[in-house]
Amino acid sequence: MLFLCTLAACFWQANGSPYTSNEGLYLWIALATGVLGLVAALIFARSVLASDTGTVDMQRISDAIREGAEAFMRRQYGTIAMIAAGLAIILYLGYHLSPFTAPYANKVVISFLIGAACSAFAGQTGMWVSIRSNIRTASAARSSLGKALQIALRGGAVTGLIVVALSLLGVGTLFLAFGGLHHPQQVPFQLVGFGFGASLVALFAQLGGGIFTKAADVGADLVGKVEAGIPEDDPRNPAVIADLVGDNVGDCAGRGADIFESTAAENVGAMILGAALYPVFGIKGILFPLIVQAINLVSSIVGVSIVHSKEDEDPMHALNRGYYVTSLLALAGFAAAVHFMLQDRWWLLGSGICGIITSFLFVRITEYYTETRFRPVRSIAQASTTGPATNIISGLAVGMETPAVPVLVIGAALLLSYYFGVRGLADVGTISDYSKGIYGTAIATMGMLSSAAYILAMDTFGPITDNAGGIIEMSNQPENVREKTDKLDAAGNTTKALTKGYAIGSASLAAFLLFSAYLQTIHDIVGQRLAAAGETLSPSWSFSNVNLASVPVFVGALLGAMLTYLFSSLAIKAVGRAAQTVIQDVHQQFKENPGIMEGTSMPDYGRCVRIVTGAALKEMVLPGALAVAMPLAVGVIFRHFSPSFNLRELADSPMIHGVPINLSGAEAVAGLLMVGTISGILLAMLMNNGGGAWDNAKKFIETGQYGGKRSEAHKAAVVGDTVGDPFKDTAGPSLHVLIKLLATVTLVLAPLFV
Repeated sequence: MLFLCTLAACFWQANGSPYTSNEGLYLWIALATGVLGLVAALIFARSVLASDTGTVDMQRISDAIREGAEAFMRRQYGTIAMIAAGLAIILYLGYHLSPFTAPYANKVVISFLIGAACSAFAGQTGMWVSIRSNIRTASAARSSLGKALQIALRGGAVTGLIVVALSLLGVGTLFLAFGGLHHPQQVPFQLVGFGFGASLVALFAQLGGGIFTKAADVGADLVGKVEAGIPEDDPRNPAVIADLVGDNVGDCAGRGADIFESTAAENVGAMILGAALYPVFGIKGILFPLIVQAINLVSSIVGVSIVHSKEDEDPMHALNRGYYVTSLLALAGFAAAVHFMLQDRWWLLGSGICGIITSFLFVRITEYYTETRFRPVRSIAQASTTGPATNIISGLAVGMETPAVPVLVIGAALLLSYYFGVRGLADVGTISDYSKGIYGTAIATMGMLSSAAYILAMDTFGPITDNAGGIIEMSNQPENVREKTDKLDAAGNTTKALTKGYAIGSASLAAFLLFSAYLQTIHDIVGQRLAAAGETLSPSWSFSNVNLASVPVFVGALLGAMLTYLFSSLAIKAVGRAAQTVIQDVHQQFKENPGIMEGTSMPDYGRCVRIVTGAALKEMVLPGALAVAMPLAVGVIFRHFSPSFNLRELADSPMIHGVPINLSGAEAVAGLLMVGTISGILLAMLMNNGGGAWDNAKKFIETGQYGGKRSEAHKAAVVGDTVGDPFKDTAGPSLHVLIKLLATVTLVLAPLFV
C-alpha cells in the first residue's frame, strides 16, 4: 500500500517533466529493474517453498525455530517502530525551528519513515523465507548435496534481492515523488531522511539480533560443551533452539538490514555528489548510482541461477563460481553505464574497477585471517594447547594484526579512485579538482557494492545451512546425511566470515562518501543562508578543510573515537548479561528435570527463547540511543560556541552583514564523524576477524587436531570462541552500522548545526 501511494505520486510528479522521455528514462529503467528484482525473489522463494519439508521430527524442530524467530522479530520491530515514531516527531519539530529548514520538514520525515519501513520490510520478508529454507535444505541433504546447496543459496538470495530492490525502489520513487525530474539538483538533499531511517532500523536490528544470537550461543556453549560435555546441537540442551533462532535474527535479518543501509546510503550520498556535477552530466550523473544498483540486481540474479554443485565437490567452489560470474557481469554493466551516462569517461570506469577489486581483496584478506588452512587460525589453535590464557593472548594479537592490510587496501582504493576521478574530468574547468576526485571515490563505492545482492545471498546461506545441520542432528538422521550438512555448514561459516569483511569494507567506502556528502551539504546550507540575506558566497570558499587544530574539532574527534569504544563496551556487556540469564535458565532446567540429561524427557525450549528475547530487547536500547544522540548533542551544543574558536581568519569566513557565520557546531560534528569513522573501522576489523579466527581455531581442533573434542586444547579454544562470539557477531557488525548511522544522522541534522 505504501509503494502504491508513492508510485501514484511519482506519476503525478513526472507528468510534463523535461526529462521524462530523455535522460529521465534511466530512472524508469532503474525502477523497472527494482520490480524485476522483487519478481526474481518471488520466483526463488516459490522454488524453495515447493521443496520437501522432511520428517515429522524434522518439522517439529524447524517449527520451534520459526516460532521463536517470528516472536522475537515481532517484539523487536514493535520496539523499533516506537523509537522511529519518536524520532520522526523530533525530526519534524527540529526542522520547523528554522525558517530555512521548515519547508523541507515534511519531505525529510516522509523519507525517514519510508526508509525505516523499507528496511524493516526487507528484513522481515527475507527472514520469513530463510526460516523456512532450513528444513527444506535439511530434507534435500538426505538425497543430494547439490540440491541442498541450491535451496540454501536461493533461500538466501531472496533476502539479497529484496534488500537491494527495495533500496533501489525506495530512493528512486522518492526522487520522482519529490520532483527530482523537475529539480534534480535540489531533491537529492531531501532524500537524506531515507538513509537515516534505513540506518536506524539497521542498527537496532543488528544490535538486538546480535545480542540475542550471541547470548544464546555463549550460554549454550558454556553449559553444554564445557560443563555437560554434550555436542553443539544436542537436543538435551535447553538453549539449543534459542541458539538456532539467533542465527536467523542476527545473521539473516541483522545483516540484511546492514547491507540495505549500505546501498541506501551509497545511493543518497552519490546522488548528492552527482548534483555538484550537474553542469557536466546533467541528471545522468545523479541517476548513475541507481543504474549501478540495477546492474547489481541483474548480475546477482544470473549469478545465483547458475550455481550448482556435484556431490563430491566442495560447496565453496560452486559459490565462488557464482560470485565470479556476478562480478564479471557487474563490471560489464558498469562499463556500459559509463558509456551511456558518463560520456565515455573511462577514467571513471577505473574508479569503479577500484571498488570491485577492493571488494575481492577484502573477501580474500578475511579468508586468510579466518580460514583454518592459514597461519593466523592455526597459531591460535596451537596456543590453545597451553590453556585459555595463551589462546586469548594469541587471538587478540591476531585481531590487532588484521586491520593492517585492509587499511592499505582502503587507502589505495581512495587514492586511486580520487586520482581517476580528477583525470576523468580533467577537461571540465568549472568544477574543482576536489569535487572531481570525490565523485571518483563515490564511483568506487558503487563498484564495491555492485555485487551486494549476491554477497548477501552467500551470507544468508550461512545461517540456513547452520540451522539445517542442527535439524539433522536433533532429529537423529543418519551419519552420512550429517556429513553432507557438515560440508554445507563449513561453507556457510566461511561465507559468513567473508561477508563480514565485505560489509566492513563497503562501510568504509560508504562512510567516506557520506562524509564528503556532509561537507557538500554544509557548503550548500551556508550558500542558502547567504542568498536569503542578499549576500553571495565566494566561489573560492569551501567547507572541505576541517582543521583538527581547532578546539571544537579536536574535542568532537575525541568524542567520536570514544563513542566507538563505549558503544562496543555496551554491546559486549549486553551479551554477557543476557548470556547469564540463559545459563541460569539452563542450570535451573537441569536441576528441575533430571530426565533431560538422561534423555527421558525434553527441555522447555520456549522458556529459554522467551528469556533471551526479553533480555536482548532490553539491552539494545541504550547503545542504540547513544549512537543517535551523540552527533545531535555535539552539533547543537557546539553551535553556540563563540566564533573565536574558529581558526580561520574572519576575512576568509562567510559573513552575513559583516558578521561571520559560526561554523563551530558543523566543524565539531565533522571531527566526530571523521575520527569516529576511522576508529570504528579499525575496531570493527579487529573484532570481526579476531572473533572469526577464534571460532575457526576451535573448529580446527574439533577436526582431531591437538587432541580433538573434549581435549584440554578444545576446552581452551571454546573459551576463546566464547570471547570472540560477541566480537564477531554483535559489536563488530554493529560497528559497521554505527559508522554509517553517524554519517546519515549528520546529513539529516546538518541544518541544525549552522
